[in-house]
Amino acid sequence: MGTRTNLTEEQYVQFSFLSEGQKRLIFSEVLEILQYTGAKIHHERARHLLKDNGCTVHGDRVYIPSQLVRAALRTIPPVTTIHRWDGSGKLRVEIGRTHFGPGPTCPNLIDPFDGTRRAYVKSDAGMVARLCEALPEIGFVMSLGSISDVRAGLEDVHEFAEMIQNSSKPIIAWGHSIQGCKAIHAIAQAVSGGEEALRHRPSYIFYNEPISPLSTDFQATDKLMYCAENGIPQIFAPANSAGATVPATHAGHLVVTLAESLLGVVLSQLAMPGACIIIGGTQSILDMHHGTFSYGAPELSILSAGLAELAEHIGLPVFTAAGCSDSKTLDEQAALESSLSIHSALLSAGTLVHDLGFLESGMTGSLELLVLADEGISMARHIVRGVDVTEDSLAEEAIREAGPGGDYQGLEHTRSWRDTRWSASLFLPGSSEARDESVHKSFEDRVRQRTQAMLSQQSGKQVALPESAAEAIQTILEQLEAGRD
Repeated sequence: MGTRTNLTEEQYVQFSFLSEGQKRLIFSEVLEILQYTGAKIHHERARHLLKDNGCTVHGDRVYIPSQLVRAALRTIPPVTTIHRWDGSGKLRVEIGRTHFGPGPTCPNLIDPFDGTRRAYVKSDAGMVARLCEALPEIGFVMSLGSISDVRAGLEDVHEFAEMIQNSSKPIIAWGHSIQGCKAIHAIAQAVSGGEEALRHRPSYIFYNEPISPLSTDFQATDKLMYCAENGIPQIFAPANSAGATVPATHAGHLVVTLAESLLGVVLSQLAMPGACIIIGGTQSILDMHHGTFSYGAPELSILSAGLAELAEHIGLPVFTAAGCSDSKTLDEQAALESSLSIHSALLSAGTLVHDLGFLESGMTGSLELLVLADEGISMARHIVRGVDVTEDSLAEEAIREAGPGGDYQGLEHTRSWRDTRWSASLFLPGSSEARDESVHKSFEDRVRQRTQAMLSQQSGKQVALPESAAEAIQTILEQLEAGRD
């Protein structure tokens, strides 16, 4: 029998919530909203740019014709590569690849060594970055918090400086204002070897948000246009709460969210055709009992999946959320909520999935939950690979060798495939010996022990930052503290 060579192909398991017809209908509604309801753009230069390209402008209200939206979508690059600044690896941002990382801006942190809930401080950003560097399933770095012990308004730049000095993995940064955006870019240039080197091999993505519903303020628009004009890959993604900032229905929620994201798409492409922009955001419901945004609700996964499908439908990468929980501590609720959302994120093929490690509705960061999420991602990736069907995996020769009533344990075929099984770091195997040895260790204890061990291993490790870059970072921070741009 001849060998067949067409059985192996790259594949992944993916589910779908929306039919092709539903995606077309939602996107048509988005175009209708942008053209006839419009949006508020609180930035004069941006409004002039939009008007010069066929938009109707009345005061700060802008009405964007559908042909302009479609034209903008055609110029966005299908693939953007974000590099480790030390040249040791890269992260490809494209449809069909999913990368995970923490989120930003939690005001509090569960201390990984004494378990107390305390304010997030500057050194925590470096600690989070070192842990991200060590975790194999974490593709990008975010801070997991908002620094409380630096001058107000400079938290963003101090955070970026800490992260880039403690990990070479790609960073997703954010900034209060255009001044912070420029300072972050200057730090990245210093580390990468200059403006041209960074533009050729970008090492970070800038995260920016409009204001819901259907509005974008001066600072967000200013940062958006600066990033586009300076070759900085960026995310323009709202964080919407159903029944509060967007409609209560899932379909209406997705319409407004996608419309807001496309404001950034149009403006970025008018400012610089071909600029990298990623849409999406954190989407969930308003918890009516407590008045909080729910990170653990199943709606977070439903809306993230719907947004991922719509983004793929129009050919864009997407920024979604998973690995988070409304629980106040690392407990069964946190494990269940975070794990289910991670699995859904992989099955819906989100591109950049953030907010791993969020507890208490985004008020508290947990490195232990980040470590648990890393394990959950590994398990979920193993599941979504599905069934491998090749000549070898069909095991015809092994079946013949064992025969009816035979034993497969000693076969060479069995030995050759054992390494393809998933291997746990935190979960216990099913043997009675393992249960006996760990009878006094709870799952929470094992996660905490692993987190502390990884942090201790990383504490003495420093990334090889160029000396000139370290000096440049210090100078930039000193100038900002002194009030000089």
